Amino acid sequence: MKGMGMMPQQRRKPMSEINVVPYIDVMLVLLVIFMVTAPMLTQGVKVDLPETTSDPIQQDKDVESITVSVDSNGAYYLEVGDDASEPMALDEVRNQVAKILSQRSNGEVLVRGDEYVDYGVVVRLMAELQAAGATGIGLITDAPNDNQ
Repeated sequence: MKGMGMMPQQRRKPMSEINVVPYIDVMLVLLVIFMVTAPMLTQGVKVDLPETTSDPIQQDKDVESITVSVDSNGAYYLEVGDDASEPMALDEVRNQVAKILSQRSNGEVLVRGDEYVDYGVVVRLMAELQAAGATGIGLITDAPNDNQ
């Protein structure tokens, strides 16, 4: 019995490593969740854009883009950032864009016109956007398909 009390106790060395396996598991679960939900977040108006080769438009990351879409029926839709509106009249688009541009230093507006809409509808829209105070108007297109 005497020898038991005299045994030096072994001290456990503190573990200086972190087990990262649970963090990797959580990260992979979050990755799957974001991959599944990301396609659901894109909203907008179905528009068949004309296809052409062009350089991408450089945009300010801090400023939400203003996009006016024209569908094949000639209806106008105002999109600010990720928020899309219901169809509206041309003068209503001009008033809304004028209100938004009065609060911004950047007067750029993007136009997304359906390939099958009448050219005059897009030109009238661009004239109204200039009247609303847009200093720059960009046209959004799709890249051409090589299968044609």
